[in-house]
Amino acid sequence: MAKNQEKYDIPHIVYEEPQPGMNPNPIPFIEIQKDKKMPPVIFIFEYKHSGETEPGPNGEPVPIVDQIPHKFVDLELLKEKLTPEINDIVRMSIGMEPLKQAAVKGQKILDKVSKNIEASKIKQERN
Repeated sequence: MAKNQEKYDIPHIVYEEPQPGMNPNPIPFIEIQKDKKMPPVIFIFEYKHSGETEPGPNGEPVPIVDQIPHKFVDLELLKEKLTPEINDIVRMSIGMEPLKQAAVKGQKILDKVSKNIEASKIKQERN
């Protein structure tokens, strides 16, 4: 472990319980205690079925699964540590837009949401 590397709790990746009549949220979450930090990198194994089998303990066919490690990095950490130019190169390499361009589009979405909330409040006050 590097000198400045902190030790993090093993994250438990979970999904919200679907609510009746609502679509389930496809984005998982990791619950972090007040005195802990989110790990900057998460390692996840992909278990890829090969389509082949091998004999199990009792001779039954057992699927062969390849374990492929993946690493997921917190983009907020990269934003802090990289120059804006390099950060944009990383973002674009994974199919995202440069940060300033994405921020402008994100602000337009937030503005629409705010207008819809305000319109909804006005409508409720009239009723």
